[in-house]
Amino acid sequence: MLVRFALAAFLVIGAASATTAVGGLLQFKQIATYLSVTPALPHARVTIPNPGSPQTILLIGSDHRAGEPFADANTDTMMLVRMDPSSSTINLLSVPRDLEVQVPEGGGMVNDKLNAAYSIGGDNLLVKILQSQVFPGLQVNHIIDVNFSGFEDLVNAIGCVYTDVDHRYYNNTAVTDYSSIDIQPGYQKLCGSDALAFVRFRHTDDDLVRNARQQDFLRWAKDQFTQDQIIEDRNSLLKIFGAHAQTDQNLHTTDGLINLFNLVAFSAGHAIKQIQFPAILLPCAPAPPNANSATQQTPCYVTAQSGAEQQAYHQFMTPTTSPPPSSSSTSTTSTSPSATPAGGKGKGGGANAPGLSVDVGDGVSQAKALGPIGIPIYYPKLIMSGAQYCTPNNGNCPMGDGNAAAQDGISAGYPRAYLLHDRSGIAHYSYYMTIEINSVLGEYYGVQGTTWQNPPILNSPTTTKTVNGKVLDLYANGGKLSLVAWHTPQGAYWISNTLTDSISNRQMVAMAASLTRAGGT
Repeated sequence: MLVRFALAAFLVIGAASATTAVGGLLQFKQIATYLSVTPALPHARVTIPNPGSPQTILLIGSDHRAGEPFADANTDTMMLVRMDPSSSTINLLSVPRDLEVQVPEGGGMVNDKLNAAYSIGGDNLLVKILQSQVFPGLQVNHIIDVNFSGFEDLVNAIGCVYTDVDHRYYNNTAVTDYSSIDIQPGYQKLCGSDALAFVRFRHTDDDLVRNARQQDFLRWAKDQFTQDQIIEDRNSLLKIFGAHAQTDQNLHTTDGLINLFNLVAFSAGHAIKQIQFPAILLPCAPAPPNANSATQQTPCYVTAQSGAEQQAYHQFMTPTTSPPPSSSSTSTTSTSPSATPAGGKGKGGGANAPGLSVDVGDGVSQAKALGPIGIPIYYPKLIMSGAQYCTPNNGNCPMGDGNAAAQDGISAGYPRAYLLHDRSGIAHYSYYMTIEINSVLGEYYGVQGTTWQNPPILNSPTTTKTVNGKVLDLYANGGKLSLVAWHTPQGAYWISNTLTDSISNRQMVAMAASLTRAGGT
């Protein structure tokens, strides 16, 4: 999201000042001045791009502050961004921080996690190890290292981000030593510290889920701020960015900024395409209770096959020449959004979509638990086989401190009824049902209903399809459906995929087509 803020700012500021060559040059000099508030990364391991050529940017999210040693710093995010003037997408590839690599220690090389490279040798060692051990041939054209305070300030500066929260997130630092978080499920606006806690969270899932959560947050943020807003707030946004980000020296120059601006101009309006890292999660375990200091825990490493890494890197570097909705993702299990959904005819829908089961009773129970809330309640007749709704009693979903106190004036929890406020402050009756597939892997999906007919998440559907008499809006992310929505005169309803989009397109469409009104026919 921080990269998108910066690139969008460069684009609209340049466009706004392009009436004269002198005006444009002065604007870019001003941008360089803002970025120079924080010293450039020393001896950054980058390849200066030729004008008009594709560029690869390494985005680092860290708690590092300029002038402090990297030994005291940690990074939670390592994301590669690829922009190519011949592509119809901006490609993203997140690299797991727990990826097992070899790092220098004691005059030799030892196995450790990739984020340790950042603490040992900063961005330069991180790039070197990515090039030598993960993606041979990688050339990084720019590095942008943004600390967490900058993330919070930028999110607040754009008026926060409407976020599709898949389940209850809770942790009390006083009990666990992990960062605190307290966020209820459902579509809602997240600001500063809550937004940061949401994208950083991984204590009940893994690196892959957190990377997917970060990329989804980036996509939601990208769709919510306008060029007019960037132009109006450009100075404050760039001041925040400059105060909290370190970049390579080339982005401290007007030539470097203009070169990047020209590329961004080609990428304006392009969809973001997420490339999945082919991670293999290795088993890990803590040290036994009461073990002596010599007993080591099994590290929670992520690894990958070299061939699969190269395949993901090749996909990352390859420009998308067809429209984004028909582009393929790294998964081969899903159909494209344009494929005919199972159960397209006849009652029930999805009868030919493997992996779904009829579950009317639990859906009715969820609706009864919500009670009368000012919006008709719909539940899907079909859910994923083996999945189950989250409830306060079944113990399959995170519950926090056990106190389901009222929030937003109505109620909270599983299921959740609440008031969703739009940017004008108008409150909309809303509800969210959380369905758990695998809590260990962090796999949850949800059913959302709201009287807000046009929330930002429903802007610009990929395509529309009529199934079982319902006109469904389909939203694709790299060829996989992240969301399927349906409107009635009383409200908007949608099925949200898991954070990693693990539910197939046919299953997503079939479940949305099976939405049934509680108490109706």
